[in-house]
Amino acid sequence: MGIYIPTTMADHWLKLLICVIALSNTKVNVRASEMVNITLLSNAVEKGAVCLDGSPAGYHYAKGYGDGANSWMIYLPGGGWCGRKQSCIDRVKYSPMLSSTKNITQETFDFYNWNRVFIRYCDGSSFMGDVKKVDPETNLHKRGSRIFTAVIDELLSKGLKNAKNAMLTGNSAGGLATILNCDRFRALVPNANTVKCVSDSGFFIHAKNLPNAAGRERTFARVVHFHRISKFLPKSCTSRMKPGLCFFPENLVADIKTPLFLLNSDFDKFQIQVNLKPHPVDNPGWVNCTRNITTCTPPQLQIIKVKGLGNNPSRGLFINSCYIHDFLYLMGRYNSQDSPKLHNKTIAQAIGDWYFNRSSVRLIDTKIDYPLDCKIGSGNFV
Repeated sequence: MGIYIPTTMADHWLKLLICVIALSNTKVNVRASEMVNITLLSNAVEKGAVCLDGSPAGYHYAKGYGDGANSWMIYLPGGGWCGRKQSCIDRVKYSPMLSSTKNITQETFDFYNWNRVFIRYCDGSSFMGDVKKVDPETNLHKRGSRIFTAVIDELLSKGLKNAKNAMLTGNSAGGLATILNCDRFRALVPNANTVKCVSDSGFFIHAKNLPNAAGRERTFARVVHFHRISKFLPKSCTSRMKPGLCFFPENLVADIKTPLFLLNSDFDKFQIQVNLKPHPVDNPGWVNCTRNITTCTPPQLQIIKVKGLGNNPSRGLFINSCYIHDFLYLMGRYNSQDSPKLHNKTIAQAIGDWYFNRSSVRLIDTKIDYPLDCKIGSGNFV
């Protein structure tokens, strides 16, 4: 189970720019796009904060300015997981962008005035693994948790310790990483006035009543076991169920104390086409549904919907019906006249109102019981 990201991450930074614009209460000046070099983590090898292939962890850092100098956004990109020796070896061999920093140089960022950090995703564990021993046969390094902690520690010395506002955000596997690391991030920046987390398309569902539920359980159980993640999961969850089940957000979001915004589709395209697909193919009705969403029956569509979002009063929600996976990936999906709206709010407006406590935001599309072909693209940034 996993997804792959394109060879350039410019679109990710475009979306972050729009996010910050949405959060701002003031008129802003936008700088032209610039190329931002990768920063390799200082003393990464000594800290054990290395990628799957042993190369040092890295991040792209665009320094804030003006009234955004003390505001920080940390972004965790998606890219799926690897939960077995061979799948991690294949990741190193065929997906170097998701397993190494060796050949990464620059990224294009569309600038605004917050400090923006894009942490390279190169560990295959949603920044959660920590295995000290390195397999001498494969040279696989499973150090996602160390990468996250070491990068944040280095950023503290670059001004994050003085942050007034801080946001952890990410999409897909990075959206799951945002959920899993949210409270940890809050603890690492204790002096910030406002610390919140925004997860985009990271609410991977267990769907116990759907075919291949056992397969989904095994997938996450392998990731948790292979990367030794159990010790980093909330004990309030692992004391109630197997650690692998605590990788499903529905089983742990109730335990997250830091304000968390969940941006997701009730009909997440990746989840339906990949995660919910029956295996073996022994259920024709569900096979057809996962291959062609228009063939799903009303009862099937109800079962597919996201559940277990939690009742924390600080929780923000924007659960729409677009047949899409990832909204912060493209500007047109996020903040344009064609982007999804609930209660007449775009995603950007909803996150802004929630982050700055302008209003409670718990928006769920209850009027539409079927997936929408939203036909929204990248849009243009002006």
